[in-house]
Amino acid sequence: MRDTAPNSWESRADAHSLYGFTDLPSIHARGAVVLTHGEGPYVVDVHGRRYLDANSGLWNMVAGFDHPGLIAAAKAQYDRFPGYHAFFGRMSDQTVMLSEKLVEVSPFDRGRVFYTNSGSEANDTMVKILWFLHGAEGKPERRKILTRWNGYHGVTVVSASMTGKPYNSVFGLPLPGFIHLTCPHYWREGRPGESEADFTRRMAQELEDVIAREGADTIAGFFAEPVMGAGGVIPPSAGYFQAIQPILKKHGIPLIADEVITGFGRTGHVWGSQTYDFTPDAIISSKNITAGFFPMGAVILGPELADRVQAAAEAIEEFPHGFTASGHPVGCAIALKAIEVVMNEGLLDNVRALTPRFEAGLRELARNPNIGEWRGKGLMGALEAVKDKATKTPFDSKLSVSERIANTCTDLGLICRPLGQAVVLCPPFIITEAQMDEMFDKLGQALTKVFAEVA
Repeated sequence: MRDTAPNSWESRADAHSLYGFTDLPSIHARGAVVLTHGEGPYVVDVHGRRYLDANSGLWNMVAGFDHPGLIAAAKAQYDRFPGYHAFFGRMSDQTVMLSEKLVEVSPFDRGRVFYTNSGSEANDTMVKILWFLHGAEGKPERRKILTRWNGYHGVTVVSASMTGKPYNSVFGLPLPGFIHLTCPHYWREGRPGESEADFTRRMAQELEDVIAREGADTIAGFFAEPVMGAGGVIPPSAGYFQAIQPILKKHGIPLIADEVITGFGRTGHVWGSQTYDFTPDAIISSKNITAGFFPMGAVILGPELADRVQAAAEAIEEFPHGFTASGHPVGCAIALKAIEVVMNEGLLDNVRALTPRFEAGLRELARNPNIGEWRGKGLMGALEAVKDKATKTPFDSKLSVSERIANTCTDLGLICRPLGQAVVLCPPFIITEAQMDEMFDKLGQALTKVFAEVA
C-alpha cells in the first residue's frame, strides 16, 4: 500500500503530476510506482522493490533498461554532436544514415523518410501528407480517413480522431471525416454460426459499402495496425489484409500500416505487415525504432507515395511541415544502434525462439474458466477475462477485473497492463525462458486470487 507521509515519493507524485491513462482509484489507494533504474528486463522502485516488466515499458524497451551498446551510442553522439534539426536542407550525418537504413530494412525497394518525436506525431504527419498530396493533385475533397474501432493511433487531435476508442468523446472527438470500421476481432465480433472466412468476407464487404456510401473520391487513406496493440492485442481474422487491400487499390486509397508497436520484431518479423504478408503504401514507425532509449517516430513512404509527395512539394518549392527535434542526431544514432541490436545481436531470433513457449503459457492460463480467449502474435499476447466462458459475457465493468489483476501482479513483482477486460503481455525481446516462466507463474497466481474474489 502507499506511503501517505507528505514527503513520500507517492505523495510528491500526487502533488504535482497529472496522470495519463491511469486508473485514479488505484492511484488513490496504492500510490504511484516511482522507479529509479532498470536491470535487464526488470525495473526497481524507490523502495528497492524489483519488478519484471512484462510490458517492456510501453511496448518499446525491447532491449531491456540498461543495454550497454545503446547507452554507449547515446553518450558518443552527445559528445560528438548533441542536437540539431532537419529544417532548411540541414541535417546531421546520423539522420542521413538512418533514413538509408530505414528504407533498406523496409519492404520497399526505395522510399523517403520523415521524422517526428512519437508515433502520434507520425500518424498526424501522415494524414497531413495525404491531405497535402491529394490537394496538390487537384483532389482536395479527398480528406476522410478510415480506421477501425479499437485501433489506436495516438493522442494528438488528428491521431486521437483516428483512434477508435470511446474515451476520446470526452475531448469532443473524433473530428468530422474520421470513420471507424468494425474491429476485425473474430472471437468478439463474429456472428453466431459465422465462420472466420465468412467474417473476413463481411469485413471486406463493409469496407466496400463504406467506400460506396462516402464516395471513394472523398477518402484520403486507410490506416491499420497489423496487430491492434492498445486495443488489447487483437490479430486480424485470417486473410483480412488480403481481402481489403485489393478493394483499397481499386479505389486508389493508400493503405498505411501503423507499425508503432509491431515494427522491428514484435511479431517475429521486422515488420508486422511481413507477418501478415502484405505490402502497405507507407509505414508508421516509433517505439522499437530506438528500443525506447529516445523519443522518435518516422513516416516511411513507399516508392509511389514518395514520388507523388516529392512532386507535390516541388510544385510549391517546399514541404511546409516539421518539428524542432525531427531527425535529432542523438536519436538517430541510437536508432541505428537499436536496429543493429534487434536484427544482428539475437533479439529478433529470441522473439522467434520463445514464441512457442509464450503461446504455450498463454494457452495454459486460458484453461481458467474465467479466461474467454488467449490471443497474440510473436511476443505480444492477451488474456480476455469473462464472467461466463460459454457466452463470452464480460464481468461488470465496476469490478475493474483487469485492473485488479494488474495490481495483484504488481504486488507479486510483475508489471503487466490492463486493457478493457484483457490483461496484456509484451515482454522485452531479451527475456529468457526462466524469466518467461516467472512471468506466467506470477500472472497465474494473480488470476487465481482475483477470480476467487469476483467470480
